[in-house]
Amino acid sequence: MRDLQRKTAYIAVFLQTVLNFTLTILALILVVFLLKKTIFIFDVLLIRSDEVSYFYLAEAIIVYFLYFEFISLIIKYFTHNYHFPLRYFIYIGITAIIRLIIIDHQHPHTILLYALAIVLLVFALMIANQSNLKEDDQLD
Repeated sequence: MRDLQRKTAYIAVFLQTVLNFTLTILALILVVFLLKKTIFIFDVLLIRSDEVSYFYLAEAIIVYFLYFEFISLIIKYFTHNYHFPLRYFIYIGITAIIRLIIIDHQHPHTILLYALAIVLLVFALMIANQSNLKEDDQLD
C-alpha cells in the first residue's frame, strides 16, 4: 500500500514539474507578445504619420491588457502555492468581452448580450470576493 502511495506521489510531483515548466514557457511567450504589442502601440502613437482608427488602437491596448492579465495570472499561480485565483479568470473574461464590444459593435443585440455577460461576471466577481473576505476574517 505504501509503495502505491509513493508511486502516486512521484507521479504527482512529475506532473507538477511538467506543468510548472510549460507555464514558464507560456509566460515567456506572453512576455514576448507583450513587448511586441508595446512596440506596436508606441509605433502607432509616436512614429506613424498616417491616420489610425481609434477602434484599432483601442483594440491593441485591450489586447495588451489581456497579455498583462495572463502574465499576472501565471505569477499568482506560482506565488499562491500553485493555485489559480478565480477572480483573475473573471478579470480576463471581462476584459475579453470589452474587447469584443469594441471590435464587434455593429449589432445592438450583441452589444446588449455582451453587456449582460459583463454584468454577470461582475456579480460573480462580487461573490468570489465576498468568499475571500470571509476566509480572511476566519484567519484573523
